[in-house]
Amino acid sequence: MEQVEICGVVEPGRQLGRALGFPTANLALPAECQVLDGVYRSEVTIEGEAHCYRAMSNVGCNPSVGGAERRLESHLFDFEGELYGRRICVRLLERIREERHFDSLEALQAQLERDKKELLKL
Repeated sequence: MEQVEICGVVEPGRQLGRALGFPTANLALPAECQVLDGVYRSEVTIEGEAHCYRAMSNVGCNPSVGGAERRLESHLFDFEGELYGRRICVRLLERIREERHFDSLEALQAQLERDKKELLKL
């Protein structure tokens, strides 16, 4: 996969990721973005900071929670703080799985834990 970088200003979401233990920085996807939906190993830089954060990102509509708008959500490992209104750049490095529907929030949370564990090994 060719690496793709998407930059934008972090928008408020429904804060469901936060409730699941995986707070995310949400970006609108440009209309011309041709990236496949799914979960990605990624890196995030925050404007004004030199540090690059390892991250887990999802491209898609969040079918498990009734989402309709296609967007990019990134959970930054080892980051604490607020990103709303700040400009970030997300570099999608590798797609690890497709986006899919889960029957419960517990099943989604368990999969996110497995995804995180896999990504932190890389």
